[in-house]
Amino acid sequence: MSKELHQLGVAELAAQLATREVSSVEATQHLLARARQHSALGAYLAFNDEAALAQAKAADARLAAGERNPLLGVPLAHKDIFVTRDLPTTAGSKMLENYRSPFDATVVAKLAEAGMVNLGKLNCDEFAMGSGNDNSAYGPARNPWGAERIPGGSSGGSAAAVAARLVPAATGTDTGGSIRQPASLTGITGIKPTYGRCSRYGMVAFASSLDQAGPMARSALDCALLLSAMAGPDLDRDSTSLDRPAEDFAAAVMVQAGIANNSGASSGNGQKSLKNLQGLRIGLPKEFFGEGCAPGVQAAIRAALAEFEKLGATLVDISLPRTELSIPVYYIIAPAEASSNLSRFDGVKFGHRAAQYTDLADMYQKSRSEGFGPEVQKRIMIGTYVLSHGYYDAYYLKAQQIRRLIAQDFQQAFTQCDVIAGPVSPTVAWKIGEKSEDPVANYLADIYTLSTSLAGLPGMSIPAGFGEHGMPVGLQLIGNYFKEAQLLGTAHQFQLATDWHTRAPQGF
Repeated sequence: MSKELHQLGVAELAAQLATREVSSVEATQHLLARARQHSALGAYLAFNDEAALAQAKAADARLAAGERNPLLGVPLAHKDIFVTRDLPTTAGSKMLENYRSPFDATVVAKLAEAGMVNLGKLNCDEFAMGSGNDNSAYGPARNPWGAERIPGGSSGGSAAAVAARLVPAATGTDTGGSIRQPASLTGITGIKPTYGRCSRYGMVAFASSLDQAGPMARSALDCALLLSAMAGPDLDRDSTSLDRPAEDFAAAVMVQAGIANNSGASSGNGQKSLKNLQGLRIGLPKEFFGEGCAPGVQAAIRAALAEFEKLGATLVDISLPRTELSIPVYYIIAPAEASSNLSRFDGVKFGHRAAQYTDLADMYQKSRSEGFGPEVQKRIMIGTYVLSHGYYDAYYLKAQQIRRLIAQDFQQAFTQCDVIAGPVSPTVAWKIGEKSEDPVANYLADIYTLSTSLAGLPGMSIPAGFGEHGMPVGLQLIGNYFKEAQLLGTAHQFQLATDWHTRAPQGF
């Protein structure tokens, strides 16, 4: 083989598994050993070698029997926000230390049915609350491009593991940017689909109207392969799941790349095939390119946009006037929903219970104070406050009204363009602990991702170069509802023309 096993992406490894050049057991053993070799990154929280090898052996048997599936036998790992039977689920919190679920999350089950092998559980900010993965109760994950820097959050363990070539792909969740931002800061590809595309059943809830699962991998094609298996209705178990069948996103990506069809006809899901992106209108929100965006980030994004122009796309200036309001709106709605969702962790039903207490109220107070970290406690208190009598109308209701206006801004913008582009984060990855004492600075890091989540739109990050300190920069692509195939196809065209997504951190 010209590449070592850990250097292979999802599609590359699947091709070698299909031709029996390598077995799933060999790939699984290699990646488990590699994950332990680089344990200092803090990417993994738990392994179950026995269960992983059993899945790999079953995948090899299916392959030997002639079954062909683009994910069969390919290893991945799950963000520790998805419940799993074979591994503990902590959500990065002491509140759920050693918790074992009696069932698998729908996303986990779907990927297992496709034949993927689960290597383990990946580090994340506690209950997915954070932008740096330094809120994990089990220590921070580290950025493989610079071990002193954060990998982004909350899906920081997932991003670090994929970037360091510990695993070809991982699951993540995005509430306000938690797939896109860590993907950007570690130089990988990640997509948050339209809200409701992937089931939330078995995903430990943070903010129910915002949380969405999505894949993180090295390329748009790899993400498309995973999203095809992850998406689909789950109406009996998830009330927020959309009654919309899953699509073959990978096939749509290949059509848009002109591989399966050069005619410019429909790609099968009602979206126009984009051969060389001719005719694609890319909207550039002026609010994404103003003050506050680091010069190195701006330069990388502008260079990437110039590449899109070479591919035939047209750049269009647009406006998303309520972008700045997305931060206060998000930090009212998300904590409000968190305070409700996390009320179940009271030391009675499940979760941590204090060892000593005097009465029921004392048990509640001590259990929650011991089990929840500072950031989670802060958000619960904010959420409880904005939902309290006398403040609901002034804060929560007003935030929901502005949320609707933010969504309307996007719909107005999509009358002028097909895809919206800009930076994912205003800066490259910062040093671990650098913003710990300044929560506002932490929250401002999500300025370009929050509005997309509030509107429920699909968005993704693709590697686009390097900025300050030689750290990766991601380009954000935002599409209209259910336009994941168009986003993935656009990203794939860019990745056919550039090699940013193939760059690996030194030493990995």
